[in-house]
Amino acid sequence: MAEEDDPQSPLLESTSSHGASEAPLKRTGTQWTAVAHIITGVIGAGVLSLAWSTAQLGWVLGPICILCFAGITVISTFLLCDCYKYPDPEYGTIRNRSYMEAVKLYLGEKQQWICGVFAQESLYGCGIAYTITAAASVRAILKSNCYHREGHDAPCVYGDSVYMLLFGLVQIVMSQIPDFHNMGWLSVIAAVMSFSYSLIGLGLGLAKVIENGTIKGTITGVSASSIFYKLLLAFEALGDIAFAYPYSIIVFEIQDTLKSPSPENQTMKKASMYAIVITTVFYLCCGCFGYAAFGDSTPGNLLTGFGFYEPYWLVDLANACIVLHLVGGYQIFSQPVFATAERWFAYKFPDSEFVNQYYSCKLPLLPALQLNLCRVVFRTAYVASTTAIAILFPYFNSVLGVLGALNFWPLGIYFPVEMYFKQKKIRAWSREWIFYRSFSFLCLLITIVGFIGSVGELVIDELS
Repeated sequence: MAEEDDPQSPLLESTSSHGASEAPLKRTGTQWTAVAHIITGVIGAGVLSLAWSTAQLGWVLGPICILCFAGITVISTFLLCDCYKYPDPEYGTIRNRSYMEAVKLYLGEKQQWICGVFAQESLYGCGIAYTITAAASVRAILKSNCYHREGHDAPCVYGDSVYMLLFGLVQIVMSQIPDFHNMGWLSVIAAVMSFSYSLIGLGLGLAKVIENGTIKGTITGVSASSIFYKLLLAFEALGDIAFAYPYSIIVFEIQDTLKSPSPENQTMKKASMYAIVITTVFYLCCGCFGYAAFGDSTPGNLLTGFGFYEPYWLVDLANACIVLHLVGGYQIFSQPVFATAERWFAYKFPDSEFVNQYYSCKLPLLPALQLNLCRVVFRTAYVASTTAIAILFPYFNSVLGVLGALNFWPLGIYFPVEMYFKQKKIRAWSREWIFYRSFSFLCLLITIVGFIGSVGELVIDELS
């Protein structure tokens, strides 16, 4: 069994370098903190688009696609769990603390750079999507109160930009949390919030179905003006579902927080299975009840599209939970970017005080903080840039679809399969090789059609 403590490695290094100047890292994570991290990372902006996605695909393909993506995510995650340690998945002495470290170790530096483009774009894109969603939820709270006060036909119009800026300011503060090992409490809070708003959305959808006295929707889903436009919407729906599930890019960071024994790969597999089962039940319920409640009128964002007006306080509560959850979710997907950049700075500028000097800061009622000027400047600039792009492209479903489709195959399928082949030394044309190659090709087709549909809809939204 590998040692419990080992030092953090510099950027993109695949091996554990036991430098005397580096402080040892204590791993204290458990199966349940991993479940909290996963749920925080997975149940986010994506769940709110699933009713709309189900509406585009219909009563047969909608639920089937949600279940298929759940199965794909399980397979992909299990492959990655076995690649955390090398050469043996349980007793290997080399840890891969990030996705890119693993790609470099198994596939080489060239593949690592290709992976790096997709990985950083994926994490960066999640920050943009979460900023858009948080602003939409704040706006929904204001609209809900306005409709309650003035009536459902009142012209309650609010912009997004101010609330995106406010969310960005909050993230500038939260981004000073040093790393994953210091944010278990934030993930737990965010996971509780995700359960809360998912349950509220589920309950409101169920109540609407009971109020209607009928289940709306059709086998084929929402009708469209042409077959081409129907396919475009269906493809975009696949992209939205693809965005809602995979969390492959943060698997290694979460697994690196786990203590042993038991072997980290086994703990992570159990945590992943629990989290994906819980997530899938919520996804099916939210997607199906939302579609059953509104049929062809299903909004793009279930809790901000204003299918629900009353009880207004419950709609407000759900959207407040979304905002709180996204505060944590943004950090879950930003911390790997921060870690990558800061390791690189430390590696390139080992003698720079700006990069390596830490200053103690004590605020009332809070533990002492270790601030670093490079960290403050880089993380502030990062948050500011995601906020600016969100303001420029505030299209919820289309942005989610583009991000989901673009990253689904390379990060969720291709690299995990290739690394697993190297780890297990799978022979070409063996039964296992043929299965995973076929699995990878099928997922590539999903990525292509999802990307086409989402980009097409994004262009239409921007032009209109």
